[in-house]
Amino acid sequence: MKLPENWPRHVRSAIVHAISVAHVAFTVARTEAEHHWNERIRLRVRLDGLERKNRLLTEELRIKDARMAQIDPRRRPHYPPAERLAIVELRAACGWSQEETARRFHLSPLTIHNWMRRLDDEGPDALIRVPVPAAR
Repeated sequence: MKLPENWPRHVRSAIVHAISVAHVAFTVARTEAEHHWNERIRLRVRLDGLERKNRLLTEELRIKDARMAQIDPRRRPHYPPAERLAIVELRAACGWSQEETARRFHLSPLTIHNWMRRLDDEGPDALIRVPVPAAR
């Protein structure tokens, strides 16, 4: 939620504090409902908690993606080898295309294509193997 910039500082601060107080109140209510005798209520509370966590993670990801999108692609940090393999595994598990995977991880489709080719040609170790420097 974006607050109007012309609002006084103390009003914007009060809104953040109100959100914190609401979080505490919901946590207390949820904790009591988690121990309710009715299983349907307990399951509903669990579902609500998971949906809330999903919304919060989605918002966290949106914020991180917005920051990463501001960085010039040539200046973005490279994914470490183990994360490259994790990205390829996630792509397979979700059924994403190369373009979709590239978009989600702020990469070019060619990068995903190259990772997949290395994986097909040399196996999973090709993505996590650290190259030996030539000067050694």
